[in-house]
Amino acid sequence: MLPLNDPIWKNLKGGYGVPYDASAPLARLERGDQVWEELWQELHHQGDVGDASYAAVPHLVRICGALPDRDWNLYGLVSTIEVERHRKSNPPLPEWVRADYQMALRDLLALGLADLPRVTDASTVRSILGAVALAKGALKLGAWIAFSDESEIDEMLDERQAWSELYRQDTRS
Repeated sequence: MLPLNDPIWKNLKGGYGVPYDASAPLARLERGDQVWEELWQELHHQGDVGDASYAAVPHLVRICGALPDRDWNLYGLVSTIEVERHRKSNPPLPEWVRADYQMALRDLLALGLADLPRVTDASTVRSILGAVALAKGALKLGAWIAFSDESEIDEMLDERQAWSELYRQDTRS
């Protein structure tokens, strides 16, 4: 894993295609600061990711894995980076981060499965399920789950399954 104090961070590119030193906000995240908005903004932009995005994933999983609780941000951001790394216009995953990145996805799978029983809000459940699917190699399913909101799921189920007509709306009993 690329150490956070390695000077190479200053040369890695983020979602805007320009150098973005993700080591500073990652270090702040490790200290307990809320830096999710910056990480979301800088590590991806309109489907674009870069080598800083890939290098950040192992640290995101490591840092958040040490926390007692995680929210949708970890699962959502890592899922976004994982889906977008397959976009033809984005750079391939560099060899120097490949093993750590793949290990981070395996660790994210374990975290998601451990977190799933305790979460109740729909966005976190959806983020975890999307991340789990992606970590298992189900790219299209993971992208669909992670990127769909409740209204899009409703629309698809109504169009294909006549959900509103045929099924009860109470999901808890």
